[in-house]
Amino acid sequence: MCRYAAVVLLLFFGNVFHLSHSTQVNVTDKDGKLCLYANLTASFSVSYEVIPDKNITVSFELPKNVTTEGSQCDTKSSTLKLNFGEGHSLSMNFTMNGKVYQADSITFSYNLSDSVRFPNSLLNETVSVTTKPQITNVGVDTCYSCKSKDLIQADLVNVTLSDVLIQAFVSNGSKSEQITSCKADQPTTPAPPTTHSTNATTPPPTTTPTPTPTLPTPTTGKYSINTVNSTACLLANFGLRIGLKQGEKYQEINLEPNMTKATGSCGANSSELQLTSNSMTIMFSFTSDTTKFRLHALNFTTKTSSGAEFSEVNTNLSLWEATIGSSYMCNKEQNYTITSLLTLYTFNLQVQPFKVTKNAFSTAHECSLDDTSILIPIIVGAALAGLILIVVIAYVIGRRKTYVGYQTL
Repeated sequence: MCRYAAVVLLLFFGNVFHLSHSTQVNVTDKDGKLCLYANLTASFSVSYEVIPDKNITVSFELPKNVTTEGSQCDTKSSTLKLNFGEGHSLSMNFTMNGKVYQADSITFSYNLSDSVRFPNSLLNETVSVTTKPQITNVGVDTCYSCKSKDLIQADLVNVTLSDVLIQAFVSNGSKSEQITSCKADQPTTPAPPTTHSTNATTPPPTTTPTPTPTLPTPTTGKYSINTVNSTACLLANFGLRIGLKQGEKYQEINLEPNMTKATGSCGANSSELQLTSNSMTIMFSFTSDTTKFRLHALNFTTKTSSGAEFSEVNTNLSLWEATIGSSYMCNKEQNYTITSLLTLYTFNLQVQPFKVTKNAFSTAHECSLDDTSILIPIIVGAALAGLILIVVIAYVIGRRKTYVGYQTL
């Protein structure tokens, strides 16, 4: 019995420590049959006002545990609504048209009175932003699949979807195994060869348009600003991607560290890091008070593919905040809405703009996406609950065997 209990416990711990960031839901109709299925990952970046004319940006993910109140299914339309936290929700509306369906809108609602996600918010209201996602021409009785990241931008808000698997119209109560993939996941397919007889006119060659390639993860660059005695006074490590929006066109650019020059300055209350490459110039301006520092301004300039100059600036940021004498670190990908036309993506980020000692980063203040310490009490509690359940089951089985033995005697 102990051997079996050990096996069960091992399997239990394996499941406890397998942490998934995806959110899976099953919506049923009035008869209890599955009518809508969804499994996806979503992250949010929201800029909000803390004092008049000063905004800060926060980032968070769609949690694994959500409710689906407000979701509904019909033969021609369906709604997926994922509710989480203190009054936040992500919803999608779908409609059927013949043998295909599409998503007509996606709405993100966030409650600024939630002091955990939006500390010191000047407003205490729920804000909703709605836009149209690129989910179209999904075959009936198939699941829409898109593993690639899909950035959806609205005023002051970025929503990034990835690893999406949705069937908005489930028939017969069971999810389809057939897939309709998004364009970003589809490989480039060369045009098939044509055959013709010697007497026929040779048709012109056909061409297949090449989809825009997905950019690789940016290379992590290591940048520093030195004082006159060659001692570092500012350190910054990160991979950087810039998203630009011009009219209906959206473009992303990776910063290449081996083609980038770092310049800047260090002061008692302000420091600057300017990165200049062949394709862009970006200035990070940091400020400090008596206890903490933060990134408070960003100025970006580049030339677009058409040759026109693109320039955006925000001087009311409050990002990458940490105690003076420490560094700020966030290894996971983050995205920030700098302006309505400019988005910043960071990878493997660590910065220290003040009080650098021995040319090395000081103790890091980790972002909420990296900090898994909150999971430890949850995991331990779940493990103990599972252990107690196993002991109870083992005790009941043992008692039952003993009782049967007495009856036999």
